[in-house]
Amino acid sequence: MFLWIALALLASAPAGAQTVAQLPPGPNTPVWDKGIQPIGRDSYWHAVECGKQGGVRPVCVFYDADLCKSADFTLALFTPYKAVAYEVWQAVSRKQPVPTPSYGDAQRLRITVGVTRAKTSTNAITAIAIKRGGKVVPPATSSLDDAGGGRFIFDFAAFAPTSDITIELVGRAATRTCRVPQSVLTMFR
Repeated sequence: MFLWIALALLASAPAGAQTVAQLPPGPNTPVWDKGIQPIGRDSYWHAVECGKQGGVRPVCVFYDADLCKSADFTLALFTPYKAVAYEVWQAVSRKQPVPTPSYGDAQRLRITVGVTRAKTSTNAITAIAIKRGGKVVPPATSSLDDAGGGRFIFDFAAFAPTSDITIELVGRAATRTCRVPQSVLTMFR
């Protein structure tokens, strides 16, 4: 239900700790190239169409699946678009009528990055930041859980598809980074 992401190698990161974000294979239907943004009329109805696809794991809903694969963490993104698409997808998958998700609720959402520690990892998350052009963008809010993961809320500018970004996941034992190319950011929803 949550979604996940990440630019250049950081001097403080251990060798081999950086990955490059990739979208899962499959059609990006309906086509999207605007990146994550606040919900608007067009993106709302686009998200409804995305959710109507049904199926096991439509790319337009689960584009963050295995986005920044790591032995330590799994990332998931929760965005206004995804909230609408996921609600519709759940109903369609259960053979229920297509709902009309709350537009107002979707307008109040920002971007949540969920971090789940891998079962075999001993590297609990302590912080997350987004780096763009040498500047650090900290989350607006963060909360860590007892399982070594957490939830981090960002404003839309952090994921704007204007240039590459790096998601830095600071763990107790090691820091992991994931570079998200601008071309991939444009396909986030």
